Amino acid sequence: MVMHDFVEIAGGFRSRVEEALKKLFTPAGILTDADIPAPLVEPLRYALLGGGKRLRPVCCLAACATVSGRSDMALPAALAIEMLHNYTLVHDDLPCMDNDLLRRGQPTVHAKYGYGEAVLVGDALQAAAFEMLFRSPVSPERICRLANVFARAAGPAGVVGGQWEDCCVTASLSKERLDYIYAHKTGDLICAALDMGVLAGGGSDAEADAFHRYGLALGTAFQIIDDLLDADDPAKAEEISILRLMGKDEALALAKQTTDDGLRALDEVRPAGSEQEAAHALLRHLAISQISRTL
Repeated sequence: MVMHDFVEIAGGFRSRVEEALKKLFTPAGILTDADIPAPLVEPLRYALLGGGKRLRPVCCLAACATVSGRSDMALPAALAIEMLHNYTLVHDDLPCMDNDLLRRGQPTVHAKYGYGEAVLVGDALQAAAFEMLFRSPVSPERICRLANVFARAAGPAGVVGGQWEDCCVTASLSKERLDYIYAHKTGDLICAALDMGVLAGGGSDAEADAFHRYGLALGTAFQIIDDLLDADDPAKAEEISILRLMGKDEALALAKQTTDDGLRALDEVRPAGSEQEAAHALLRHLAISQISRTL
Protein backbone atom coordinates (compact mmCIF):
# COMPACT_ATOMS: atom_id res chain seq x y z
CA MET A 1 0.00 0.00 0.00
CA VAL A 2 1.50 3.35 -1.04
CA MET A 3 1.62 6.23 1.43
CA HIS A 4 -1.29 8.24 -0.01
CA ASP A 5 -3.51 5.14 0.28
CA PHE A 6 -2.46 4.72 3.92
CA VAL A 7 -3.22 8.38 4.71
CA GLU A 8 -6.62 8.11 3.05
CA ILE A 9 -7.61 4.93 4.90
CA ALA A 10 -6.29 6.02 8.30
CA GLY A 11 -7.76 9.48 7.81
CA GLY A 12 -11.09 7.96 6.86
CA PHE A 13 -11.30 5.93 10.06
CA ARG A 14 -10.15 8.87 12.17
CA SER A 15 -12.61 11.24 10.53
CA ARG A 16 -15.49 8.88 11.24
CA VAL A 17 -14.47 8.74 14.88
CA GLU A 18 -14.05 12.51 15.16
CA GLU A 19 -17.43 13.24 13.58
CA ALA A 20 -19.17 10.72 15.82
CA LEU A 21 -17.45 12.07 18.95
CA LYS A 22 -18.64 15.57 18.10
CA LYS A 23 -22.23 14.30 18.17
CA LEU A 24 -21.95 12.92 21.69
CA PHE A 25 -23.85 14.83 24.38
CA THR A 26 -25.44 17.22 21.88
CA PRO A 27 -29.20 17.99 21.76
CA ALA A 28 -29.75 16.08 18.52
CA GLY A 29 -26.81 13.69 18.78
CA ILE A 30 -25.75 10.43 20.40
CA LEU A 31 -26.08 9.73 24.13
CA THR A 32 -28.39 12.70 24.58
CA ASP A 33 -30.29 12.81 27.85
CA ALA A 34 -32.28 15.80 29.11
CA ASP A 35 -31.39 14.81 32.66
CA ILE A 36 -27.66 15.51 32.14
CA PRO A 37 -26.97 18.82 33.94
CA ALA A 38 -26.28 21.46 31.33
CA PRO A 39 -23.00 22.62 32.97
CA LEU A 40 -21.68 19.02 32.80
CA VAL A 41 -22.01 18.82 29.02
CA GLU A 42 -19.22 21.30 28.31
CA PRO A 43 -16.45 19.53 30.30
CA LEU A 44 -17.56 16.15 28.91
CA ARG A 45 -17.11 17.43 25.37
CA TYR A 46 -13.90 19.25 26.34
CA ALA A 47 -12.40 16.00 27.59
CA LEU A 48 -13.38 14.12 24.44
CA LEU A 49 -12.61 16.66 21.74
CA GLY A 50 -9.15 17.83 22.74
CA GLY A 51 -7.37 16.04 19.92
CA GLY A 52 -5.13 12.99 20.00
CA LYS A 53 -4.20 10.25 17.56
CA ARG A 54 -7.39 8.22 18.13
CA LEU A 55 -5.14 5.16 17.97
CA ARG A 56 -7.52 2.85 19.84
CA PRO A 57 -10.71 3.54 17.85
CA VAL A 58 -8.75 3.39 14.57
CA CYS A 59 -7.41 -0.03 15.64
CA CYS A 60 -10.95 -1.15 16.47
CA LEU A 61 -12.34 -0.11 13.09
CA ALA A 62 -9.35 -1.51 11.20
CA ALA A 63 -9.57 -4.89 12.94
CA CYS A 64 -13.26 -5.10 12.07
CA ALA A 65 -12.55 -4.17 8.46
CA THR A 66 -9.71 -6.70 8.23
CA VAL A 67 -11.93 -9.63 9.19
CA SER A 68 -15.16 -8.50 7.50
CA GLY A 69 -14.41 -5.91 4.82
CA ARG A 70 -16.48 -3.27 6.64
CA SER A 71 -16.02 -1.22 9.79
CA ASP A 72 -19.45 0.20 10.62
CA MET A 73 -20.35 -2.68 12.93
CA ALA A 74 -17.50 -1.63 15.23
CA LEU A 75 -18.19 2.11 15.43
CA PRO A 76 -20.00 2.00 18.81
CA ALA A 77 -17.17 -0.09 20.26
CA ALA A 78 -14.61 2.31 18.79
CA LEU A 79 -16.34 5.29 20.40
CA ALA A 80 -16.64 3.40 23.68
CA ILE A 81 -12.93 2.62 23.84
CA GLU A 82 -12.03 6.24 23.10
CA MET A 83 -14.39 7.44 25.84
CA LEU A 84 -12.85 4.97 28.25
CA HIS A 85 -9.34 6.06 27.27
CA ASN A 86 -10.20 9.70 27.84
CA TYR A 87 -11.68 8.92 31.24
CA THR A 88 -8.31 7.43 32.23
CA LEU A 89 -6.52 10.55 30.99
CA VAL A 90 -8.79 12.86 32.99
CA HIS A 91 -8.12 10.89 36.16
CA ASP A 92 -4.39 10.40 35.44
CA ASP A 93 -3.96 14.19 35.21
CA LEU A 94 -5.39 14.80 38.69
CA PRO A 95 -3.12 16.07 41.49
CA CYS A 96 -3.45 12.74 43.31
CA MET A 97 -2.02 10.99 40.23
CA ASP A 98 0.32 12.74 37.77
CA ASN A 99 -0.67 16.33 38.66
CA ASP A 100 -0.49 17.56 35.07
CA LEU A 101 -1.82 21.00 34.19
CA LEU A 102 -1.52 20.67 30.41
CA ARG A 103 -2.50 17.97 27.93
CA ARG A 104 -1.88 18.47 24.21
CA GLY A 105 -1.09 22.11 24.93
CA GLN A 106 -4.43 22.80 26.60
CA PRO A 107 -5.40 22.99 30.30
CA THR A 108 -6.30 19.60 31.73
CA VAL A 109 -9.89 19.08 32.83
CA HIS A 110 -9.17 19.64 36.52
CA ALA A 111 -7.10 22.75 35.75
CA LYS A 112 -9.97 24.23 33.75
CA TYR A 113 -13.01 23.08 35.71
CA GLY A 114 -11.85 21.94 39.18
CA TYR A 115 -10.74 18.78 40.96
CA GLY A 116 -14.13 17.40 41.95
CA GLU A 117 -15.52 18.26 38.55
CA ALA A 118 -12.75 16.30 36.84
CA VAL A 119 -13.44 13.21 38.96
CA LEU A 120 -17.09 13.35 37.96
CA VAL A 121 -16.28 13.92 34.28
CA GLY A 122 -14.08 10.83 34.30
CA ASP A 123 -16.75 8.80 36.09
CA ALA A 124 -19.38 9.96 33.60
CA LEU A 125 -17.24 9.07 30.58
CA GLN A 126 -16.59 5.58 31.93
CA ALA A 127 -20.29 4.88 32.48
CA ALA A 128 -21.30 6.44 29.16
CA ALA A 129 -18.70 4.29 27.40
CA PHE A 130 -20.58 1.17 28.50
CA GLU A 131 -23.87 2.68 27.35
CA MET A 132 -22.33 3.33 23.94
CA LEU A 133 -20.93 -0.19 23.69
CA PHE A 134 -24.37 -1.69 24.22
CA ARG A 135 -25.56 0.10 21.08
CA SER A 136 -23.37 -2.17 18.94
CA PRO A 137 -25.43 -3.59 16.03
CA VAL A 138 -24.53 -7.22 16.73
CA SER A 139 -26.25 -10.24 18.24
CA PRO A 140 -27.02 -10.37 22.00
CA GLU A 141 -24.40 -13.11 22.37
CA ARG A 142 -21.73 -10.89 20.82
CA ILE A 143 -22.90 -7.93 22.91
CA CYS A 144 -22.17 -10.01 26.01
CA ARG A 145 -18.73 -10.95 24.71
CA LEU A 146 -17.97 -7.31 23.85
CA ALA A 147 -19.02 -6.22 27.33
CA ASN A 148 -16.83 -8.86 28.95
CA VAL A 149 -13.76 -7.75 26.98
CA PHE A 150 -14.48 -4.10 27.70
CA ALA A 151 -15.15 -4.50 31.42
CA ARG A 152 -12.03 -6.57 31.98
CA ALA A 153 -9.84 -4.03 30.18
CA ALA A 154 -11.37 -1.21 32.26
CA GLY A 155 -11.12 -2.91 35.64
CA PRO A 156 -8.66 -4.06 38.30
CA ALA A 157 -7.19 -6.77 36.06
CA GLY A 158 -6.81 -4.18 33.28
CA VAL A 159 -5.96 -0.50 33.10
CA VAL A 160 -6.69 0.14 36.80
CA GLY A 161 -4.32 -2.63 37.81
CA GLY A 162 -1.63 -1.20 35.56
CA GLN A 163 -2.12 2.28 36.98
CA TRP A 164 -2.01 0.89 40.53
CA GLU A 165 1.35 -0.74 39.91
CA ASP A 166 2.59 2.44 38.25
CA CYS A 167 1.75 4.95 40.96
CA CYS A 168 0.72 3.15 44.18
CA VAL A 169 3.43 0.51 44.64
CA THR A 170 6.68 1.38 46.39
CA ALA A 171 8.54 -1.85 45.58
CA SER A 172 11.69 -1.62 43.50
CA LEU A 173 11.28 -1.77 39.75
CA SER A 174 11.92 -5.09 38.03
CA LYS A 175 11.51 -6.14 34.41
CA GLU A 176 8.54 -8.30 35.45
CA ARG A 177 6.80 -5.37 37.13
CA LEU A 178 7.52 -3.06 34.21
CA ASP A 179 6.11 -5.65 31.78
CA TYR A 180 2.95 -5.80 33.89
CA ILE A 181 2.57 -2.00 33.86
CA TYR A 182 3.08 -1.80 30.10
CA ALA A 183 0.71 -4.70 29.43
CA HIS A 184 -2.12 -3.36 31.56
CA LYS A 185 -1.76 0.42 31.73
CA THR A 186 -1.20 0.77 27.98
CA GLY A 187 -1.65 -2.58 26.25
CA ASP A 188 -5.04 -3.63 27.60
CA LEU A 189 -7.05 -0.84 25.99
CA ILE A 190 -5.31 -1.37 22.64
CA CYS A 191 -5.93 -5.13 22.89
CA ALA A 192 -9.56 -4.51 23.85
CA ALA A 193 -10.02 -2.20 20.86
CA LEU A 194 -8.72 -4.89 18.50
CA ASP A 195 -10.59 -7.71 20.25
CA MET A 196 -13.87 -5.81 20.00
CA GLY A 197 -13.25 -4.98 16.35
CA VAL A 198 -12.81 -8.67 15.58
CA LEU A 199 -15.93 -9.57 17.60
CA ALA A 200 -18.04 -6.89 15.92
CA GLY A 201 -16.84 -8.07 12.51
CA GLY A 202 -17.64 -11.71 13.23
CA GLY A 203 -14.02 -12.85 13.20
CA SER A 204 -12.82 -16.25 14.35
CA ASP A 205 -11.21 -17.15 17.68
CA ALA A 206 -7.90 -17.67 15.87
CA GLU A 207 -8.10 -14.17 14.38
CA ALA A 208 -8.98 -12.74 17.79
CA ASP A 209 -5.95 -14.43 19.35
CA ALA A 210 -3.61 -13.10 16.65
CA PHE A 211 -4.96 -9.56 16.98
CA HIS A 212 -4.65 -9.72 20.76
CA ARG A 213 -0.97 -10.67 20.56
CA TYR A 214 -0.41 -7.92 18.01
CA GLY A 215 -2.12 -5.41 20.33
CA LEU A 216 -0.05 -6.40 23.34
CA ALA A 217 3.15 -5.95 21.32
CA LEU A 218 1.94 -2.63 19.92
CA GLY A 219 1.11 -1.33 23.40
CA THR A 220 4.46 -2.41 24.83
CA ALA A 221 6.47 -0.89 21.97
CA PHE A 222 4.38 2.29 22.18
CA GLN A 223 5.22 2.69 25.88
CA ILE A 224 8.92 1.95 25.40
CA ILE A 225 9.13 4.64 22.73
CA ASP A 226 7.26 7.07 24.99
CA ASP A 227 9.87 6.41 27.68
CA LEU A 228 12.67 7.15 25.21
CA LEU A 229 10.99 10.37 24.05
CA ASP A 230 10.59 11.48 27.68
CA ALA A 231 14.19 10.67 28.61
CA ASP A 232 15.40 14.29 28.50
CA ASP A 233 12.31 15.83 30.13
CA PRO A 234 13.16 16.85 33.74
CA ALA A 235 9.46 16.73 34.64
CA LYS A 236 9.42 13.01 33.82
CA ALA A 237 12.56 12.14 35.78
CA GLU A 238 10.72 10.50 38.69
CA GLU A 239 8.32 8.45 36.57
CA ILE A 240 8.69 4.72 36.05
CA SER A 241 10.63 4.13 32.83
CA ILE A 242 12.39 1.30 31.05
CA LEU A 243 15.51 3.45 31.19
CA ARG A 244 15.81 2.59 34.86
CA LEU A 245 16.56 -0.98 33.75
CA MET A 246 18.54 -0.57 30.52
CA GLY A 247 20.18 1.93 28.21
CA LYS A 248 18.56 3.75 25.29
CA ASP A 249 20.05 1.51 22.59
CA GLU A 250 18.94 -1.65 24.35
CA ALA A 251 15.46 -0.22 24.93
CA LEU A 252 15.11 0.76 21.27
CA ALA A 253 16.24 -2.72 20.21
CA LEU A 254 13.62 -4.23 22.51
CA ALA A 255 10.93 -1.99 21.02
CA LYS A 256 11.91 -3.13 17.52
CA GLN A 257 11.94 -6.79 18.57
CA THR A 258 8.54 -6.42 20.23
CA THR A 259 7.16 -4.74 17.12
CA ASP A 260 8.46 -7.59 14.96
CA ASP A 261 6.72 -10.08 17.27
CA GLY A 262 3.48 -8.15 16.87
CA LEU A 263 3.79 -8.03 13.09
CA ARG A 264 4.31 -11.79 12.96
CA ALA A 265 1.12 -12.25 14.97
CA LEU A 266 -0.77 -9.86 12.68
CA ASP A 267 0.43 -11.74 9.61
CA GLU A 268 -1.32 -14.86 10.87
CA VAL A 269 -4.53 -13.09 9.80
CA ARG A 270 -5.10 -13.56 6.08
CA PRO A 271 -7.24 -10.76 4.59
CA ALA A 272 -9.57 -12.01 1.88
CA GLY A 273 -10.28 -8.92 -0.24
CA SER A 274 -9.08 -5.42 -1.09
CA GLU A 275 -10.86 -3.72 1.80
CA GLN A 276 -9.51 -6.30 4.21
CA GLU A 277 -5.99 -6.01 2.79
CA ALA A 278 -6.02 -2.21 3.10
CA ALA A 279 -7.09 -2.33 6.75
CA HIS A 280 -4.51 -5.03 7.49
CA ALA A 281 -1.78 -2.91 5.87
CA LEU A 282 -2.87 0.06 7.97
CA LEU A 283 -2.36 -1.94 11.17
CA ARG A 284 1.10 -3.00 10.00
CA HIS A 285 1.99 0.63 9.34
CA LEU A 286 0.69 1.72 12.76
CA ALA A 287 3.09 -0.70 14.45
CA ILE A 288 6.08 0.26 12.31
CA SER A 289 5.40 3.99 12.71
CA GLN A 290 5.80 3.73 16.50
CA ILE A 291 9.49 2.95 16.06
CA SER A 292 10.04 5.85 13.67
CA ARG A 293 8.93 8.31 16.33
CA THR A 294 12.49 8.17 17.70
CA LEU A 295 14.39 8.23 14.41
